Amino acid sequence: MGVPDSRTPSSLQPEPEPEPQPAPEPDRSDPAPRTPHSYGPRTASRLAPHTAPHSHGDDLLDCPEAWGPVATPVGGFQLVPVRVERDLSLLSAWMNDPAVAAFWELAGPESVTAAHLRPQLDGDGRSVPCLGLLDGTPMSYWEIYRADLDPLARHYPARPHDTGVHLLIGGVADRGRGVGTALLRAVAGLVLDNRPLCPRVVAEPDLRNTPSVSAFLSAGFRFSAEVDLPDKRAALMVRDRALRNLL
Repeated sequence: MGVPDSRTPSSLQPEPEPEPQPAPEPDRSDPAPRTPHSYGPRTASRLAPHTAPHSHGDDLLDCPEAWGPVATPVGGFQLVPVRVERDLSLLSAWMNDPAVAAFWELAGPESVTAAHLRPQLDGDGRSVPCLGLLDGTPMSYWEIYRADLDPLARHYPARPHDTGVHLLIGGVADRGRGVGTALLRAVAGLVLDNRPLCPRVVAEPDLRNTPSVSAFLSAGFRFSAEVDLPDKRAALMVRDRALRNLL
């Protein structure tokens, strides 16, 4: 995924943390080829009655199902919260792609993917699994989560409302040509635009996944540190609100 980058994770040097900026108060004045699927360009608005998270989760991630669509250099993009009965077969097929399985480790029958999704869907809204639609067609999987409420927060100096992202690009045709970079920049922008209390978007790709780390760098994230997580050694990548217009 992403644009090739001459820098490898092992040669990266952590960049200094920018000075924290006070978060603005929310403005309440404004309310293979990609797999064909039954979605249209305004899918999220049509599906909202069926996919809205628990009401107590609205305060945790500010309703990702209402964040789109957004224009990107590679097409119109939209996040749509996952529905197991509709999306499980597609997601399981992606998880069984060897390039995906090497890092997600969810290969196997559909029940394996379902068991990964269920705690998020039944939880308190601190993690929302989504399909990424490009021009109305599902082609990526995303998890938008509260990094400051996640076990990740034990491994780095988390700030209140830090928001994390996990992603995979499902279609082979969409990998290695800059699509991941464009969508990472777009999703980070969606987070910062729609979560006014969020100071940073963070991610922790596996250090071995050089294309993923390169895509984050090309999307305006900075390499902050190497962190030892229970299942991997990761590159902590950070997209700062204070630097979003500079990177």
